[in-house]
Amino acid sequence: MGVELTKDSVDLGIIVRDGDAALAFYRDFLGLEHVADSPVGGGGTMHRLMAGTSMIKVIEFEETPEPKPAPGGLRGGSGYRYWTMSVSNIDEMAADAKSRGYAVPTEPTEIRPGVRIAMIEDPDGNWVELLENNE
Repeated sequence: MGVELTKDSVDLGIIVRDGDAALAFYRDFLGLEHVADSPVGGGGTMHRLMAGTSMIKVIEFEETPEPKPAPGGLRGGSGYRYWTMSVSNIDEMAADAKSRGYAVPTEPTEIRPGVRIAMIEDPDGNWVELLENNE
């Protein structure tokens, strides 16, 4: 049967260790629109940001949780390892990431004709894939 979707996108929750550093990455560097903050049960804050019609929920708790995500991106462990944003300015974003001190484990690379990716690491070690499709 499958789910009957009520919107054309997904919401993604990211638990972070440092809310200010995460907002500097997701809001200030990536440019996601900050729409609201709300309390999280058990003591914490959910910062809601929009990436198109997808909501990115950056969640920080008063008591920082352990452990950190497994390092190493794609091959660092099982489970959710990265998420993808389609962009038209991959070279500029990779250069800006480096100038701000963010790791770029995968520089802009053509994976098939007309399609390029780059991987950028957030302050907690989570990877964001930028995809530029000029097919």
